[in-house]
Amino acid sequence: MPSAQTVYFTGARELDVRAEAVSEPEPNEVLVRAEVSAISPGTELLVYRGEAPKELAADATIDALSGTLDFPLKYGYATAGTVTAIGENVSDDWMGESVFAFYPHASHFLASTTDLIRIPDGVASADAVFLPTVETAVNFALDGAPRIGEQVVVFGQGLVGLLTTGLLADYPLADLVTLDCYSERREHSREMGADCCLDATHDTREAIEAALSRAETPSGADLTYELSGNPSALDDAVAVTGYDGRVLVGSWYGEKRAELNLGGSFHRSRIDIESTQVSTLAPELRGRWDSDRRLDVAWRRLAALDVARLVTHRISIGEAHDAYRLLDEHPNEAVAVLLTYD
Repeated sequence: MPSAQTVYFTGARELDVRAEAVSEPEPNEVLVRAEVSAISPGTELLVYRGEAPKELAADATIDALSGTLDFPLKYGYATAGTVTAIGENVSDDWMGESVFAFYPHASHFLASTTDLIRIPDGVASADAVFLPTVETAVNFALDGAPRIGEQVVVFGQGLVGLLTTGLLADYPLADLVTLDCYSERREHSREMGADCCLDATHDTREAIEAALSRAETPSGADLTYELSGNPSALDDAVAVTGYDGRVLVGSWYGEKRAELNLGGSFHRSRIDIESTQVSTLAPELRGRWDSDRRLDVAWRRLAALDVARLVTHRISIGEAHDAYRLLDEHPNEAVAVLLTYD
């Protein structure tokens, strides 16, 4: 059996790529050889920087991420590959199958077929690894429930922000305004369908007010998403949201704190501030929605989005530290970074 190259986070801004033995599949398991995995530039950077709460469960909904976020740990949840061996109880049709797994970065791994998702025909492995991010964007759209003619603002055009913008661009909105600090991401945002993408390093509140100035609509945004990962952006998001508007916080700040000014106009504004996160569905949707339905929608939206244009770097797993350093130190140069397995 081959040995596996596996990424381990060992400390703040420290990681190892370790060789680990891989055993034969158990009767109900298969062996997967990874082809590509995607780095989450939001959640994984928090882990890489040591800014994630160490006592928090890595992900209670994913079997491969049992345990906490304390070092050392394996992390990651977007891997695509091929089944190369099967256990005796596994159907033969799994052999050679292209699959997606919510699994940490590793060149080979064992998994139950119940933890694998068959990649639809016509979807490349390098596109399939965007599935979790598209599913997150679908969840944001479900929770935000944008209405026809609304004015929507999205703070942050990293990977999840761009894909959220791509979904929102299909809605018949009055305006879709986005913001980001980096010029390449702003260009991608316009290509994904934003009506305009503003420079978040400037006076964002005045610029947003100008972009949303329509005589026939109430002042301020109807719906605002905070997806930047920057706690200070939340205060701006609240400030640009109009009376009776909604603010959805999709960012995970880890151990960073957000300071909000709730003493001014907010007190009388009836603005709703709500968290949105892909691990659960909103209670009011659960009568007709479950994770399988949401995942099916994510596959279909993934096929409609040009995710390949967002890939800026492909880096071998043996050079994984370079990939995380790039995202950490040069975010202006990187959007989607993929790890490859030769």
